[in-house]
Amino acid sequence: MSPTMHDHSLEALIDATRFFFERGWVPATSGNFSLRLPDGTIMITVSGRHKGALDRDGLMAVDHDGQPLDPQRRPSAETLLHTRLYRRWPELGAVLHTHSPYATVLSRRLRSEDDASDDRPSLLHLDDYEVLKAFPGIDSHENAVQLPVFANTQDIPLLADRVDRYLDRHAAPPGYLIAGHGLYTWGATVGDARRHVEALEFLLQCETLTRRMTP
Repeated sequence: MSPTMHDHSLEALIDATRFFFERGWVPATSGNFSLRLPDGTIMITVSGRHKGALDRDGLMAVDHDGQPLDPQRRPSAETLLHTRLYRRWPELGAVLHTHSPYATVLSRRLRSEDDASDDRPSLLHLDDYEVLKAFPGIDSHENAVQLPVFANTQDIPLLADRVDRYLDRHAAPPGYLIAGHGLYTWGATVGDARRHVEALEFLLQCETLTRRMTP
């Protein structure tokens, strides 16, 4: 990748984070975002940075084990959730994690309504929405996707293992939720991943409003 293309990818990631902040999807210092460079290096947001004012200094490099290439800098605490996805799918170019109100509230409700154990995710079924066409391989509203909803934990290696076990046994979802926490999604490029965030956030809002209006 030429320096110009490299710069464009970084700017696209920074622009996406600011776009999400303006919509209330990454309040305060929440959320984390990453992209993979052609040499395998992963650029990810530095821990504790405000996403509404993110610049290049707010991004740092880690390897595929999530270890910082600059030991003086600290990446997001959830870096392992990103690097596991890059290991799984070589074509993956970006992973984005938002903390919107709808993702937070709906994921908590789904877990509270389900009798799933911490090791088994709940499932959110999304079907018959026109916006499903934002995801790869879907060209009609007459389709359905399932988002797994994992129990929240501060033990990130444990959570990463739970996500891996689910993905080992099921077709790839367009993203997943962590209860009371937020949304993870990804794409071949930053632009693809951003489109998936927008589509999923819309769908999560629709599902929340539908459940509120349903007796």
